[in-house]
Amino acid sequence: MTTLTPRRPYTDDELKTLYPANLELQLVQVLLRHGERSPVSARFQNAGLPAFWPYCSAVRQLKSAVLDRHHHQFSTFEWKRRLETFGPQDDPVLAAGPAGELDGVCEMGMLTDKGRETTFDLGARLRSLYVDRLHFLPPVLLNADSLYLRATPIPRALDSVQETFTGLYPAHTRAPAFPAPAILTRAPGDETLFPNDSNCRRFAALSRAFAQRAADRWNDTNDMAYLTKLLGKWMPDDSKRVAVDSRPRLSGIMDTINSTLAHGPETRLPKEFYDDKAREIIEKIGVEEWFAGYKESQEYRALGIGGLMGDIVGRMVGSAERSTADGQYEVARKLESGAMREGKGATPITFGLSGCHDTTLAAILASLGAYENNKWPPYTSHIAIEMFRKANPATKTANSQQKGYPTIPPSESYSTSGSNSEAHTSSWFKPWSSWSSAKPGNPPPGIGRKRSEELSAKERAKLENYYVRIRYNDEVVTVPGCKAPGKHLEGDESFCTLDAFKAIVDKFVPRNWKQECRANLQAPAIPSKPEPAGY
Repeated sequence: MTTLTPRRPYTDDELKTLYPANLELQLVQVLLRHGERSPVSARFQNAGLPAFWPYCSAVRQLKSAVLDRHHHQFSTFEWKRRLETFGPQDDPVLAAGPAGELDGVCEMGMLTDKGRETTFDLGARLRSLYVDRLHFLPPVLLNADSLYLRATPIPRALDSVQETFTGLYPAHTRAPAFPAPAILTRAPGDETLFPNDSNCRRFAALSRAFAQRAADRWNDTNDMAYLTKLLGKWMPDDSKRVAVDSRPRLSGIMDTINSTLAHGPETRLPKEFYDDKAREIIEKIGVEEWFAGYKESQEYRALGIGGLMGDIVGRMVGSAERSTADGQYEVARKLESGAMREGKGATPITFGLSGCHDTTLAAILASLGAYENNKWPPYTSHIAIEMFRKANPATKTANSQQKGYPTIPPSESYSTSGSNSEAHTSSWFKPWSSWSSAKPGNPPPGIGRKRSEELSAKERAKLENYYVRIRYNDEVVTVPGCKAPGKHLEGDESFCTLDAFKAIVDKFVPRNWKQECRANLQAPAIPSKPEPAGY
């Protein structure tokens, strides 16, 4: 629920099992929850909890790009931020920490120093795995052209991506003239990197319905009575009862508990808030309120996380097809160059890093039927979605000597002839220089967003010999729909075939998210019978 305790590093034997010799890693997409933060709202000042926390040293040393009109160029303006707030008579006063601190004070929901440490450490663990042990990524980065970096518009998510990237590639492991990497963001109305109920009316209605169902189920139970007895004296005077829909909501209480547990004694609640039984009840009900919809409703999955999952699968299919649909043209340094204008010259994507939220990670796992522990994702949790291809003996020996660079399928000169292999060689054995491309601003090419049931035999053949495996906080999770014969790597159900994985995800990828967000506004929100996830 709060700070993550990372799993110990894999042993050599575990690593050999996790990354078998007959598979070669081709694309990794990591989605990470931001690190530890201050609460998103000030709560429980009546319990002695300070409204403002002094854990954000970054605001002492901010830098902004400013235009110097005298020299017609941008320069850097260095500054520090102080918070101002309302005083007793509405007069302006400086926000102060518990010991009167005026600098380094956090805004609501801001990534703290602890959060920066844990996200940096995540990057260091990713480096240990993908650079030092697997030799999948290069030890020294010349540029970020092969990396897909993205964050939500929430500042703590962007800050966490930057910290994780710095842990993955500290300054001394980047080239001296390392160019600024591109980090993708979206306008709030277009955001899919978290469940966007603020900009999707139908999803907001679905969310309210499942939240109300949780309230109806739990508000009058012995569990809730236990919470009220324990915590009710700190609830507002007009309602001392703890409930799913109380003010603050039960999920808000959980947010404050988790935030305080992750930080120092200066910002702690009374001991009753940390009662083990109480925390277990709060988490159990919170998980049901927020994430049951993904397990039970295909529409909930589609509007909540389907757009993001469609993008993730689209990049994997683009990588398998050797097309710029893997995200290449989105992060290219020189979009205005002649080559890029013609859809050429991009570098294949091998690694993605997306800064998001607890609701993103739980939504992905629940929508794939892989949310088995039913625990709220701790700070700095991550999901690694890895795509492999079957190793080609013709090049495995040669490629194994190229430490730090992903192995590349051989060119067409190594392929066999004959009509039976035509579709296979056209995708697997195509040289990187001849990948199909898209001009910047146009939709990616290929079959990534084409429904599985609409694929031709030739198109489906492009997905052969590719496998998808998911790790959540370094533990392997299995998608139930991949357990059937023929839908996974022989002998290991956690390696789903790309074909099967795409078919499962396609069922909840919206064709037009914005249009579907405006549709069915009066329709029932909860299905008459559950629509199981992960199949």
